Amino acid sequence: MKFLCDVHISYFFSKYLIECGFDSIHVNFILNRWHSQDSEISEYADKNDLILITKDMDFKNSHFLLSKPRKLIRIVLGNISNEDLVNLFNKHLTIIKDLAVNSKFYLEISKSSTYFVT
Repeated sequence: MKFLCDVHISYFFSKYLIECGFDSIHVNFILNRWHSQDSEISEYADKNDLILITKDMDFKNSHFLLSKPRKLIRIVLGNISNEDLVNLFNKHLTIIKDLAVNSKFYLEISKSSTYFVT
């Protein structure tokens, strides 16, 4: 699996994904870095078949209205520690792997629920 971590996802988490054997890049290393527009980030993710991980509600809206980005994981937990984010990712890894084979999906993870649409 290949991931693109949005600006509000930590570098630590992006590095953690690499250590786990996944491809991962942080948005601050591509395009216009933290100045990149959401549309640019979505286009980059889709062009490179990346799963975008974000906290940004705008990407959810774009996914459902424009189908961009095609593969999206939205973390709805506010500011959480890197350790909590790692634990949350690991808890949902099976679901993420199952969804990743689809050409399009949305996965939303919060403390109280997990929601996905393919």
